[in-house]
Amino acid sequence: MEALAPDELVCDMAETYHVLDWRALGLPLAATLAGGLRETSRTCMALNHAPITTDTLLLGAMADSLQLLVWLKTKDSQHGRNRPAPVLDTLLGTARRRKVTGFATAAEFEAAKAEILKGG
Repeated sequence: MEALAPDELVCDMAETYHVLDWRALGLPLAATLAGGLRETSRTCMALNHAPITTDTLLLGAMADSLQLLVWLKTKDSQHGRNRPAPVLDTLLGTARRRKVTGFATAAEFEAAKAEILKGG
């Protein structure tokens, strides 16, 4: 833990156990205390490469679902306009706009499909 997230471990030990110099505890006790850190601690989040907590992830997913349900009841959704940006993408730092393509006829769709299948 100390090698992968040294600053986070120092902060978590100070915050959780009020220990400013965790090295003075001795390795067995320090390891036991480090193993007892909550999953939302800085150290655990850094070791798991998690940008946000599971609670925040679930709340973002719920907000996105509710936002989509509300948008689906509007006239904009019938025309495919002004779709709300996902909150979860913003929280995870993956916010981007996907290119949406529509087709007026089946022939246009089939031409685009053939182009994609060719690798174009």
